[in-house]
Amino acid sequence: MKKVWLLISVVAITLLLVSCNQKKSSEMEESWIQLFNGTDLNDWTVKIKGYDVGDNFGNTFRVEDGMIKVRYEEYDSLRERFGHLFYKDEFSHYKLRVEYRIVGEQCPGAPGWAYKNSGIMIHGQTVESMEKTQDFPTSIEVQLLGSDSLVQRTNMNVCTPGTNIVINGQLILDHCVNSSSENFYGEDWLTAEVEVRGNEVIRHIINGDTVLTYNQPQLDERDATFAKLIGLNGGDKMLTRGTISLQSEGHPIDFRKVEILILEE
Repeated sequence: MKKVWLLISVVAITLLLVSCNQKKSSEMEESWIQLFNGTDLNDWTVKIKGYDVGDNFGNTFRVEDGMIKVRYEEYDSLRERFGHLFYKDEFSHYKLRVEYRIVGEQCPGAPGWAYKNSGIMIHGQTVESMEKTQDFPTSIEVQLLGSDSLVQRTNMNVCTPGTNIVINGQLILDHCVNSSSENFYGEDWLTAEVEVRGNEVIRHIINGDTVLTYNQPQLDERDATFAKLIGLNGGDKMLTRGTISLQSEGHPIDFRKVEILILEE
């Protein structure tokens, strides 16, 4: 009987070791690419409303202390000068992981809805295709939102500038949809992940918890950019790929990591 139990124990330990080794091998196979190198913005392009592509008015986006910082010291007032920092490439199937914190005081003149508010734009139009006075790129916005005594709201909501999405089989025409996340207070670092699988499904994940899932991102026929962008998209309103950009909406924010894992299509 002892020999039988000894054999069972040996088999169990062997299986456990095989499982651990397989997990380690799988993790090693995941090749995360650093979109932000911690040193400069050489692979990124700035677009601020009212300014030419590449004009980083007010040094809004800068690299300091190994972080991308969004700041407004040189603004007398925001005056709707919303900005976006575009990565050089487009992507379709991927996981994006961003470590960020919302800090400090809102820029004077920024709208109330932009308080403790920033975002990651995915499936976006190219920076070159944006109009000079365009507020936001046509894209899907993964909102990065903070709460305090003045405002309480969920994080990682979705907004749809120039686009629509489908949830539970229903086309959503509302501009924003709330996630199921908890409220996040203070200036702690948070980890936001977005799983994007072309036109099939997009998932919002905050600190490891999936808080929002939707499908079929697409151009919105009601938007002024529709006619131009559907032409650039080969006549198809469904979005299967696009740019990634980080937002400047009037509240300071730091990004210390921006990395991507390419998924099989």
